[in-house]
Amino acid sequence: MKKLLSYSVVLFVLTVILLLIIPLPAALVDVAIILNMSLSMMILVTTMTIREPLEFSIFPSLLLITTLFRLGINVSTTRNILSNSGSSGQIIKAFGDFILRGNVVVGMIIYLIIVLMQFIVITKGAERVSEVAARFTLDAMPGKQMAIDADLNSGLINEQQAKIRREKIQREADFYGSMDGATKIVKGDSVMSLITTAINLIGGSIIGIVQSGDTIGNVLNTYSIATVGDGLVGQIPSLLISTATGMIVTRAVSEGSLNEDVSKQFMAQPTAIMISGVVIAVLTVIPGMPVIQLAIISLGLIGGGFYLSRRIKAEPGLAMAGAFGGIAAPGAEPEGIAEEAPQEEAPRPVSEEEYFKDVNNVYTLLSVEAIEMEFGYSLIPLVDESVGGRLINRIIIFRRQYAQDMGFVIPSIRLRDSSGLNTNQYCIKIKGEEVAKGEILVDYYLALEPENPEKEIDGIETIEPAYGIPSRWIRPEDRELAEIYGYTVIDPLSVLVTHLSEVVKQHAHELITRQEVMHLVENTRKISPELIEEAFPNLISYSLFQKILTSLLKEGVPIKDLETILETMIETISDTGLPVKDVDGMIENIRVALKRTITRMYCEDGSMKVITLDAELERTMVGCLSKGERGYYLALSPDILQSLINQVTVQLKKFSGFSQSPVILTSQVMRVHFYRLIDQFYPNVRVLSFNEISNNVQIQSIGSLTLDNTGRKGA
Repeated sequence: MKKLLSYSVVLFVLTVILLLIIPLPAALVDVAIILNMSLSMMILVTTMTIREPLEFSIFPSLLLITTLFRLGINVSTTRNILSNSGSSGQIIKAFGDFILRGNVVVGMIIYLIIVLMQFIVITKGAERVSEVAARFTLDAMPGKQMAIDADLNSGLINEQQAKIRREKIQREADFYGSMDGATKIVKGDSVMSLITTAINLIGGSIIGIVQSGDTIGNVLNTYSIATVGDGLVGQIPSLLISTATGMIVTRAVSEGSLNEDVSKQFMAQPTAIMISGVVIAVLTVIPGMPVIQLAIISLGLIGGGFYLSRRIKAEPGLAMAGAFGGIAAPGAEPEGIAEEAPQEEAPRPVSEEEYFKDVNNVYTLLSVEAIEMEFGYSLIPLVDESVGGRLINRIIIFRRQYAQDMGFVIPSIRLRDSSGLNTNQYCIKIKGEEVAKGEILVDYYLALEPENPEKEIDGIETIEPAYGIPSRWIRPEDRELAEIYGYTVIDPLSVLVTHLSEVVKQHAHELITRQEVMHLVENTRKISPELIEEAFPNLISYSLFQKILTSLLKEGVPIKDLETILETMIETISDTGLPVKDVDGMIENIRVALKRTITRMYCEDGSMKVITLDAELERTMVGCLSKGERGYYLALSPDILQSLINQVTVQLKKFSGFSQSPVILTSQVMRVHFYRLIDQFYPNVRVLSFNEISNNVQIQSIGSLTLDNTGRKGA
């Protein structure tokens, strides 16, 4: 029985199709008409009681089913009218007598007014509203998606809640798109009703005059009553459905099958069912109406609605989970703000010790955020969008720009306040550990001191957190004066975002996880499926690929061109016979393949300013290469190492007047070893080889590192 009920909608649709073929007795036609009216009233009342279209997501499909039901009834009534001398049940006769009241002309005019009102006003209006709603919903999707990203970045929601909200937006767009098409069905139904009415009146009159031989007056009287009655019993439900259509689109979609959703969503509306039963009961006062059929259906609706109402009170979850297809019921806490509740959450013990007795609960403490940013109390206005905070929007812009430049999507950044910080402080954490800290005065501006300021300006001395530049916090009214004196003035939010972006860039290689690598590979598969099939897993493992991408990101090389990177890896492994374990050699080949990208990053107006290594110094360094368990490493004496660091410190000052990042140029053999040598002292200095620079670029040496007397003596 339960399985049969689950296919009730399918059986109903099949029965409706049979109405188009099998003649029905007048009594069964009356039952079908009453059911049609009851269903239409239930739909109308439901659309008036829901708060959002998602609560009645089956409406587009239901609209098609009810329209098909009405057409089936029209075919049956037309067949009976034309074949039974204008007789097609008590309801049609009662409606015709009640409307006409002995005057055919007045009755036909009233009927036409109802039909035209439904066609011109309700149907066309609902159609227009559906078109506008569908267009506006689709236009608003990008903004809603950005709002979800902002909430996710700010920590208001987690990944699962963000996924649910994105699915809801997509389903809502699908719903309004379906409604835009469904209104065309309502319009066609109205036109078909007019055609059926004309067929009944004209065809019935011809048949009556020709076959029965009755007078024209009697024939017109008989068939006009049948025509008006038939038209009304079809137009009234159609009018109700059209009105419901307009209501639901002016205010989606379920996850189950249509059979499940119909039963669930109707069972969650006992009030609508009971009201429909009362209205059906009122129809018994109309003279000539079939009282028995009306009473049975009315009592069934009222009794069923009352039973469902009692059941919902006893089982509150039925209304929330069952009726609305997983969407929160009206009055529930807004999605995305509340903590996500598990479907079956056991009550938490009163004592914390009791709670953590279960070892599974201890695992909830082990999660580590990839990037966190904590704020003191005074900095919350920079984050809180309700008071004009713009930090989240700036983070979104930075993430998009970094993805375009470097080919790596920065993970979500968790933003939270912290009582452990001073009111003006903030700290940045990578994988749960603090890596940077700063202090901001929200009501001041940060003025970066030039090398030779014209005059000093009053302010609170500090150090710019991202680049370590001596600075001053100045009052807003001194901003213009500071700019006149040559200071670079930055607002507090830009100071915060700049520091965050530099920290993220510096630690980006720590954030590229195995899962992200697989995601990048799958994204490349859409463009070059053959390349991915050749590379993975026969030649390249995900572990090796992650190591390559990590090394490139650590040195600031974009990984956006994954096709070139993979092709170079395949060529290095297959053609040159280089062992896979020689990761350094493979990275150097990849860097050469990406020479245009690397050159563009450090080239200005066709020229690249570099610091070079003296030939004698390079020969000495090559002689100091030693082989260990993990390959070759540079083993310099302490004197040479100290000399090199001192020289690099002096030479890097020459870049202070240029916008280009500091670059040290070496041979390809020494590049990776020299980079590892100075990376621990100068992580922002880029070490390039001659092979990584395009031929059309002019190399301008502004300094050189040499093997001085101390170095020779130490060697």
